[in-house]
Amino acid sequence: MGSSEALVGALRAAGCVFAEEEAEVLAASAGSAEELEAMLARRVAGVPLEHVVGWAEFRGLRIVVEDGVFVPRRRTELLVAQGLALARMRSRPQAEPGAVIVDLCCGSGAVATALAAELPGAEVHAADVDPAAVRCARRNLEPRGGHVHEGDLDAALPADLRGRVDLLLANAPYVPTAEVPLMPPEARDHEPLTALDGGADGLDLHRRIAALAPRWLRPGGHLLIETSQRQAPGTAAAMVVHGMGTAMTRSEELDATVVIGISAGVSRRRRSST
Repeated sequence: MGSSEALVGALRAAGCVFAEEEAEVLAASAGSAEELEAMLARRVAGVPLEHVVGWAEFRGLRIVVEDGVFVPRRRTELLVAQGLALARMRSRPQAEPGAVIVDLCCGSGAVATALAAELPGAEVHAADVDPAAVRCARRNLEPRGGHVHEGDLDAALPADLRGRVDLLLANAPYVPTAEVPLMPPEARDHEPLTALDGGADGLDLHRRIAALAPRWLRPGGHLLIETSQRQAPGTAAAMVVHGMGTAMTRSEELDATVVIGISAGVSRRRRSST
């Protein structure tokens, strides 16, 4: 690629909305002109930028993302922000040694890694069923002292976590099956279906997580699940069935919604929005 203008032009012609920013990332990531040409060809062919360069930016961190692994979205930063807010306002500070955090359906481990980075001293675990995602999560989280497990939802979590988890977070798939074909090609063609398809109404995994949460959370612990604004009532209902009080928070800026379940042992917190 002979110039930055030509690089931007090629990306624009391929339909990349943020061509200038992507051109800068590609140019900075390539070790040679030949590598830049190869990376551009993949991007023009529709491969997500994050898969092309091998990382995604998330809360100021570079998160390793291999081909075929779910790319963390900026909206999921709300899930992290809510976890941090709960950690810092609880009567038992989450930053003290011994606090336990679990990230289910962790994908590349972006949520767990961000929390480990901002809550030094916390015990952070992450789990996913996809071996490629687990490889990425280990590269991202283990250098920060976290632990990554491979298995379906909580199946691979250490038994000694039962009843002592402070924060259980999940960005589980919540796209209804019929809507998966309507997703952008970058997602539906390059990310695993298991990371996108949430079942008929998109809430299959949310119901399963709500059902398993009580056996892992300590009294007063919190379950946080990313969802959509229209699905939030269903996500909350799944938590109520299993004895949790609920709250919902929303960020219009990020177009993000998180439902929070409060385990038995504390009074229900006031609903909030951001």
